[in-house]
Amino acid sequence: MKTIDDLQVAGKRVFVRADLNVPLDGTTITDDGRIRAVAPTIAKLAARGAKVIVASHLGRPKGAPDPAFSLAPAAARLGEILGQDVAFATDTVGDSARSVVADLRDGQVAVVENLRFNAGETSKDDAERGAFADRLAELADLYVGDGFGAVHRKHASVYDLPARLPHAAGDLIATEVGVLKRLTEDVKRPYVVVLGGAKVSDKLAVIDELLGKADRLLIGGGMAYTFLKAKGYEVGISLLQEDQVPAVTEYLERAEKNGVELVLPVDILASRDFPDLKTKAPADFVTVDADKIPADMEGLDIGPKTRELFASKIADAGTVFWNGPVGVAEHPDYAGGTTAVAQALLDSPGFTVVGGGDSAAAVRALGFDENAFGHISTGGGASLEYLEGKTLPGLAALED
Repeated sequence: MKTIDDLQVAGKRVFVRADLNVPLDGTTITDDGRIRAVAPTIAKLAARGAKVIVASHLGRPKGAPDPAFSLAPAAARLGEILGQDVAFATDTVGDSARSVVADLRDGQVAVVENLRFNAGETSKDDAERGAFADRLAELADLYVGDGFGAVHRKHASVYDLPARLPHAAGDLIATEVGVLKRLTEDVKRPYVVVLGGAKVSDKLAVIDELLGKADRLLIGGGMAYTFLKAKGYEVGISLLQEDQVPAVTEYLERAEKNGVELVLPVDILASRDFPDLKTKAPADFVTVDADKIPADMEGLDIGPKTRELFASKIADAGTVFWNGPVGVAEHPDYAGGTTAVAQALLDSPGFTVVGGGDSAAAVRALGFDENAFGHISTGGGASLEYLEGKTLPGLAALED
């Protein structure tokens, strides 16, 4: 896989497929981590005299323009981070994009509008996707893939476009792949994986793979209640995927057979009411043993005993991978578990990786120093699929 150091970019139009898919509250960016992560690649190309055209998706528009998903706020923030003006095209491959690109001078940067405003970007039809990739290719001379959060998608700008232009991986993708290889090919043990988030179904494949590779699996978040149910515990009105109980039961049995320590919560913060995430009003909850959740309550965070237990299982790790908050971390009363996991990673002497998505956002929202972790990924889904052993279309497309 070539990198941008292998490309002659001076005076060339360089199309950078970035991941500017940032969370928005109206037009206000609430977490700019993904923009900051790709900015060094863009700055490096501009400093070498490239005319940089940045493209990304944001959210899930239905293949047509939708002002709620405009990349304009991300383009403005990118300009602030780069310390230079960034032009913005109000379409992706139309008159505005062509005009903005034509006006670029060496070292200048432009962002085109949301790729998913075009149905061809995400189409499952190869011809429709290819036709959109052809129009994107007309804008540029070279292609740089640096949107790691999208490399698991077979989309036009990720998979089809690199075949139409000389291409290379950006520095962010090169770093992400290097980290993932350390998690799969050169693992220092004990290897501890912490999995949280809402749905166990989102993590089944990676759990299946890790049961043969990890030394310890720590399970929290909404997905933990399906595991607790599989052990025969009452989980009240907690988030539960009843249809996944048989698979989870098999995983519990396989973990024991393989000598993998599968660690579940031993106590829970439970409440009759889901917290107000807008006002952050104080929540009414009780702390209960994990096998004694009242029938009319739902679990919303791991309890103090579990926080200590998880920290003890991380303390001697040689490698830690963490994906997914272990509670409703957006609310201060239920952020304690996620805070404890983040602190345990910081205290660990091993190589620590925060696996993107909500866990990465939580680390920043809770005020932790990002640089204190071994790596914070920009792509939760992409990281998980890589660990599952899948071929990621966006990485395959960048191979020579």
